[in-house]
Amino acid sequence: MDSKRINEILAVAESAAFAAAEWTGRGKKDLADAAAVEAMRKQFDTIDFSGRIVIGEGERDEAPMLYIGEEVGRGGEEIDIAVDPLEGTNLCAYAQPNALATIAFAPRGSLLYAPDTYMWKIAAGPKAKDAIDIDASHTENVNNVAAALGKPVDELVVCILERDRHIALIDEVRAAGARVRLITDGDVFGAVATSIEHSGIDLYMGAGGAPEGVLAATAMKCVGGGFQGRFNFRNEEEIKRATKTSGVDIDGVLTLDDLVRTDDAVFIAAGVTDGELVKGVHGGRVHSVIFDGSTKTIRFVETIHRGAADGMWTIS
Repeated sequence: MDSKRINEILAVAESAAFAAAEWTGRGKKDLADAAAVEAMRKQFDTIDFSGRIVIGEGERDEAPMLYIGEEVGRGGEEIDIAVDPLEGTNLCAYAQPNALATIAFAPRGSLLYAPDTYMWKIAAGPKAKDAIDIDASHTENVNNVAAALGKPVDELVVCILERDRHIALIDEVRAAGARVRLITDGDVFGAVATSIEHSGIDLYMGAGGAPEGVLAATAMKCVGGGFQGRFNFRNEEEIKRATKTSGVDIDGVLTLDDLVRTDDAVFIAAGVTDGELVKGVHGGRVHSVIFDGSTKTIRFVETIHRGAADGMWTIS
């Protein structure tokens, strides 16, 4: 993707972050999410491109805007778009760390249509990408990633969503000697953080949303990280939907190439609340991170908005 397109979609993520930040700490997660969705949708329609939502707020009958299959933009280059306008709605509502506005995009036909179901995931940064195996035991993955990173197991930090379904996982990881970083929400952050040096997270494991899996996988594909997933369906309707739309073996291991079928992809996250990945919105200042697959780079951007009259400055 060229720099002009990246900057245009960066502005979309920033607009959603600003809108959501107005609701930080107010305890109204649905209103925060709605504000982010509306701002993101409005900004998309200022861009000369033909965007198609492949990961969004749900099916057309479930979401008024940014629904799966929705077309955005004013016409032009055809691209696929995956969005989570407010990753971590509870984090924003209760002023907790790591709420993000996230977007992944790539040429048309490149991003998987992931059904709204669960996905078991495992992710590690570039140095340990070949050490992870979703079919291996949790203990084996802990030991293999520690070896790949050249650190003792007791220094390895594994990020896991704090859910009842993960009790056995947490117990096994701790029994293996590793440390566990529990997060209450926002597993895109958990997976992506493994590729950021000094994030404090070495390995991500557990079950979360399949759509969020595509967003995280895009970031990992951009920088040569490792990611594997497997659908964990809750009912027959989800199975039928996946069979119809995903175009992959719905029972098999999903690799990065299954989830993101190009190297020309981009992942952007704009901070809503402060976190290890990026800072949150402060006044007219927003902090973002851009994972660019074409250059295999991670770029941190700080943008200061002083209103239409004063213009906008970008410091990267």
